Amino acid sequence: MILVMGIRITPAEVGDYHRVLADHPRYWGKRDLRSLHLLALVQEFGATCLVARAEDGIRGYVFGFVTPEGTGYVHLIATRDDARGSGLGRRLYAAFAEAAERQGARRLKAITSVGNTGSIAFHRSLGFEARIVDDYNGPDQRMAVFHRDLPFDASRFRPVGPRL
Repeated sequence: MILVMGIRITPAEVGDYHRVLADHPRYWGKRDLRSLHLLALVQEFGATCLVARAEDGIRGYVFGFVTPEGTGYVHLIATRDDARGSGLGRRLYAAFAEAAERQGARRLKAITSVGNTGSIAFHRSLGFEARIVDDYNGPDQRMAVFHRDLPFDASRFRPVGPRL
């Protein structure tokens, strides 16, 4: 568990998954990404699915896992609308990186749509290299693919502003 400014970052539980889905618009706005929220990730990869808890609920979360090849893959990371710009996204990434390293990860990976400029800027601010890959997620599904080596020191990277 990581405790910073009244926020505890802990492994996600099934109930957390349901709370995140119930508050989906607070994390994702008008984009409906509920289909990407897989309960199996929380159940099978609990050590790398993390939530940032505060007295007023879950302020952010990261769902990911470590591949057999040693890549810590971040499937989803989000902060609640009232927590953006606070550095919570960086702290979640740091907590995920620590958990992934404990499981043997040597690098991190994430993807996003090419139109998600906020996510692209956020990942670049954390030292990720980004490249556009055609047909990554199927025909005509160009994605921005991010890679960076571990270790990860979130204190070295600058905030990017009010959005992930």
